[in-house]
Formats: sequence, C-alpha cells, structure tokens
Amino acid sequence: MSLRDLFGRKKALPAVDREVYVCINRRDPDAGRPSCNPNGSGELHALLADKVQAAKLPAAVRVKQSGCLDHCEHGQTIAVYPEDVWYGFVKLKDLDEIVEKHLRRGHPVERLRLAPECRNTESCPHRS
Repeated sequence: MSLRDLFGRKKALPAVDREVYVCINRRDPDAGRPSCNPNGSGELHALLADKVQAAKLPAAVRVKQSGCLDHCEHGQTIAVYPEDVWYGFVKLKDLDEIVEKHLRRGHPVERLRLAPECRNTESCPHRS
C-alpha cells in the first residue's frame, strides 16, 4: 500500500486567472544594491494577500512571495501574470488601487508601472 493510498489523494490546486508575485528579498545593508524588503517583514505581501481575499474578486488570483525579481532599484516590486505587468516603488497605500483597478477591472495602475526602458536592462536610470 502506497502513502497516497494511506492518506488519500492530494487535491489539485484550483486554477487561477492571475498570479501576483511580490518580491520579499532582503539583502544586507552593505550588499551594493537596495533591498525590496529591507526590514524583512513581508508586510506588503501579507497585506496584499489579505486584500485580495477580502475583495472577493470575480477572477481567481493567487498572491505569492517571490525571491529577487532583479528590479532592486525600483523599490518594492510586484509582477502580475499573465499580463506581464510590473510595478515598482509600491507602498502599502497603493495596494487598494492595484486590487480594485488592475485585479478587479483589468486596468494596470500606470503611475506604478515600470517603464519599458527600466525592465531587463543595464541602462535603467534608477541603477547607479
């Protein structure tokens, strides 16, 4: 008898429409690059997950913690897939707008969106 037989079948995760990755990477202060999560609390991720759950969105959204997304110079960073929308310099006060405008209505929050010239490039003006 297998372990699966003993403990029952593992349930599949429900399908999701969007996945939201919140960088919680923490670097040493002398690392040479800033840290998305300098105090190590993961507060932005926890609060966003709570807000998504409370919003009872019509689409299934999974909020996940992420390691380094390599946009350290853009403050706390969030990536939303499958749209491939990246937000930078996100603060706690921005989360309601992200949930309502983007995750509920499908309209990215342009003022937080990383500019194309800042994504996956060595020449971003925010890099020193």
